[in-house]
Amino acid sequence: MAGGAVTGDAGASRLDALTSWHSDWKGLRVVVLGLSMTGFSVADTLAELGADVLVATERADEEYATLIPVIGARLHAGPLDAVPDAVSAHDPEVIIASPGFAPHHPVIAWARERGIPLWGDIELAWRVRDKVVRADGTPADWVLITGTNGKTTTTNLTASMLVAGGLRAAPCGNIGVPVLDAVRDPAGFDVLVVELSSHQLWYLSLQTGPEPLSPHASVCLNLADDHLQWHGSFQAYRDAKAFVYNQTRVACVYNKADAATREMVEDADVVEGCRAIGFDLGTPGPSDLGVVDGILVDRAFHPDRHTSALELCTAADLAQRGLGAPHIVANILAASALARSLGVEPIAIRDALRTFRLDPHRIEVVAVAGGVTWINDSKATNPHAASSSLVANPGAVWVVGGLLKGVDVTDLVAARGGSAKAVIVIGVDRTEITAAFARHAPAVPLFEVDAAETEDVMTRVVELAAQVAGDGDTVLLAPAAASFDQFASYTDRGDRFAAAVKEWIGRTQ
Repeated sequence: MAGGAVTGDAGASRLDALTSWHSDWKGLRVVVLGLSMTGFSVADTLAELGADVLVATERADEEYATLIPVIGARLHAGPLDAVPDAVSAHDPEVIIASPGFAPHHPVIAWARERGIPLWGDIELAWRVRDKVVRADGTPADWVLITGTNGKTTTTNLTASMLVAGGLRAAPCGNIGVPVLDAVRDPAGFDVLVVELSSHQLWYLSLQTGPEPLSPHASVCLNLADDHLQWHGSFQAYRDAKAFVYNQTRVACVYNKADAATREMVEDADVVEGCRAIGFDLGTPGPSDLGVVDGILVDRAFHPDRHTSALELCTAADLAQRGLGAPHIVANILAASALARSLGVEPIAIRDALRTFRLDPHRIEVVAVAGGVTWINDSKATNPHAASSSLVANPGAVWVVGGLLKGVDVTDLVAARGGSAKAVIVIGVDRTEITAAFARHAPAVPLFEVDAAETEDVMTRVVELAAQVAGDGDTVLLAPAAASFDQFASYTDRGDRFAAAVKEWIGRTQ
């Protein structure tokens, strides 16, 4: 294997100088780990900048593998359970990892032991954010959104409100559009609304460069157990999430109903003058957004905030549009706070909400037939999200299970399981769930689906649910678990549930 990467003062000073698209990136030796959508955006950007790029990945999608040499990079595809010779021989000055690479991954551990700087795609995007600038010569403002649940909904809501307010805004990041793609869009934007996973934030927290990411506004929506296998502990997961507030300039938005997010703001290193803005479903204080007599209001950005509030919309209007679930209302308040911090008027927020639709697989009504409502919340991939879904749909026939990712479901079952009409357990980690029901909700009828074939799982789920559900009941897919044990993704899981529901209705109606 090749020897020492540049990790001393010379290497650090070169990276410290790379703070603009117009900096000299030529010849910089970079290893890009992973070749998903994010990894390709990193490789493509660096190749355009003239860096010497090696992409290392265990598996390469054929399309991406074909494009890598076209853009001027090189590809190593093969096992990464040890550091490949190709990686060490490249003698990287920096390694940029896709979010899936955990801190304990062999290549990441090797880089940290050798002092090779580690970036994520967000760090690179921040450094080159001035490729396209606004009329005043400045790059787009950034708004950062994280949390255990509700990130994508809040990101889309915020972007919709900003656009309704006359700003050019792009939702990007963990939502599915790489930030680097938004940064390089020739049309340019006024605001990038960036959804960040805890994985992306962990990589961001490693940086000690001269110009750390400094967002206009930021929010951590909530905090609960998730991704513990990746981070190694709840504290490490919490610390990664908390970094979203670092160097925020104008507004740190937090959830008054979740003390952990308030503590994150209190501990954050922010720009002087930055305000803490709270939100919850209760009566707001002078620096908060909340709900008064069924009206969502803003007291934080009102010039007379100590004595009055601005109306944003009504809870009744939201309910009519399918946006009335408590956790969705909370997301709307958080998004409104972010939008208001950028000067968006209440009327624009109302306009955005009139046309906003939740993403598929997020408390999506699949069908109503025979008096039974079938709801697909396949995106509820952890207990916190499932709990919110159950609160919004009390007494449901609950479809739960999958890959638990090291998360304990006991508290969820103890708090919400007893109110279910019945429970149908799927997935490889069924034992943990059935044991929790045996201890905390033994009277709830429980069924297990032990289907070896993916195609059979949801067919059997729907058949069982139809036997239990009666007029006025809801069947709720809120798995509280990841999908990769039996499905390609939570989208695949939700699609198969919806298809099975419609097939059953077609056979029985």
